[in-house]
Amino acid sequence: MEKTAEIIPFSEVTKFHGHVCPGSAIGYRVAEIAIKNLISPRAVDEELLAVVENDSCSVDAIQVVTGCTMGKGNLIFKDYGKQAYTFMNRKTGETVRIALKESIETWNPEFAAARQKAFSEGATPQDKKEFERIKNEITDKILTAPAEELFQVEKVEMEFPEEARIFNSVECAKCGEMVAEHRARIENGVIVCIPCFSEYSRN
Repeated sequence: MEKTAEIIPFSEVTKFHGHVCPGSAIGYRVAEIAIKNLISPRAVDEELLAVVENDSCSVDAIQVVTGCTMGKGNLIFKDYGKQAYTFMNRKTGETVRIALKESIETWNPEFAAARQKAFSEGATPQDKKEFERIKNEITDKILTAPAEELFQVEKVEMEFPEEARIFNSVECAKCGEMVAEHRARIENGVIVCIPCFSEYSRN
């Protein structure tokens, strides 16, 4: 019998994220595909690692479904603005990359205009209702369409990053707040935090 991993229901994502939307649905499907491809349960520690290339609603869903979180050190954010996600199973060495094939606007060209209208200063109840209708229609499609219709899924080879480390804290000489030593800077011979550090430029 083929081994499968249990997937948390979408309602748990909505409970965490606060509302239903296409972005959270994308994250849910991405996480579902990753867990099934890597035959991995929801992460308790760092056995499963997620690399996300955007900071959209999808990331909330990925945290809920996979158990990968920034605080645990197994959620890595790369600010590329891409709907692409890579998952790595430390136990098996397997890695899968999942990328959205088309934009939401491609699926429904009315979405962007309806969103802009619904959030405009003069939006009417009907404008908001219409946006909710389109939004829910797209969300339902994402949750029910075949994975291959929505995503490019491929097994890839990547070097695994080292597991999260705990660093000592040092005091910033300017503001007096504590900062992790690997994020500290040296300025005029004293330790300072990044916000207090004066960048040097000759431009």
